Amino acid sequence: MSKHQASARDLGIRFEGHLPSGPLNALTDVAGVKLGHVTLQGEGLATGVTAIIPGEGNLFRSKLRGAVDVINGFGKSAGLMQLAELGTLETPILLTNTLNVGTCTEALVRRALAENDDIGRSTGTVNALVCECNDGAISDIRALAVTQEHAAEALAKAAPGAFAQGAVGAGTGMTAFGFKAGIGTASRVMEIGGERFTLGVLVLANFGPAGQLMLPDGRRPHPKDLAEREQGSVIVILGTDLPLADRQLQRVAKRAGAGLARLGAFYGHGSGDLSVIFTTADRVEHDPATPFAPQRRLSDDLIDLAFRAAAEATQEAVLNALCHAPGTQGHSRYYPSLADWLKENQQ
Repeated sequence: MSKHQASARDLGIRFEGHLPSGPLNALTDVAGVKLGHVTLQGEGLATGVTAIIPGEGNLFRSKLRGAVDVINGFGKSAGLMQLAELGTLETPILLTNTLNVGTCTEALVRRALAENDDIGRSTGTVNALVCECNDGAISDIRALAVTQEHAAEALAKAAPGAFAQGAVGAGTGMTAFGFKAGIGTASRVMEIGGERFTLGVLVLANFGPAGQLMLPDGRRPHPKDLAEREQGSVIVILGTDLPLADRQLQRVAKRAGAGLARLGAFYGHGSGDLSVIFTTADRVEHDPATPFAPQRRLSDDLIDLAFRAAAEATQEAVLNALCHAPGTQGHSRYYPSLADWLKENQQ
């Protein structure tokens, strides 16, 4: 196991020609976004929960606008259908393993019920958003080890600022391209119309067959194992403070796929690949004071900058997930660290 993990940039990977990153190069560069992890390890477990709180205050009463793009729908997430239909996000986002989606969904529902006495009585129900990847290659996924208490703890730990990456939280048991992977993040800053905006990305990386990974310089790291089928998943969470209309949000979310493709992904039959996006601009009130509400939107003529930011930040976030994760023994094979490969193959 590696003694030290570092970011892709720290390990010599260059992102020349890319937009500038935010101060943390993280999803939390977007003001108001908080993140927390709970990690479960030992006794056959390598799993956990990662919580993203996308904005301040009561999200049910003051919703964030959002969208989803399902690149390949081999997945068991909760809440995506209503997000796609209504374009609003009304709970935090939880990431976990495939068989604990129900547990985390109930944790979010109970949190919303505690904050809003009218849910299910004088107003509608709540749409909890949970996304998953399968960590069964390393963890005992049948143990159903993640509890509602773990989900609540991850939410309570959520904070602004820098956070751990790699084999932590929901990423503890994840692998990608034959290497150990997990949680990764990156951000990009955009100057539009004399204003400064940020787009941040967080990934739960668990996809890509061995030998298919491509670095920005064209190298193809191989973990010295037989090629395997593409049957993992990747969840991409994009957050921004850029004012975007509903249709524009979905279009930006789609460009996360361009970042995955740069890495060598081809969205295999058994790979669940999706992106969720939210903006902190122009929130939607559950109880609007007026029949109409003003909303800013970016001119479509300028949206290419947001497309580029989404692709670039997604690519780097996955590489950060790989670089931060230490080599780990799975049930049937060892998953090495990309950080070790990079150190052994320095240019």
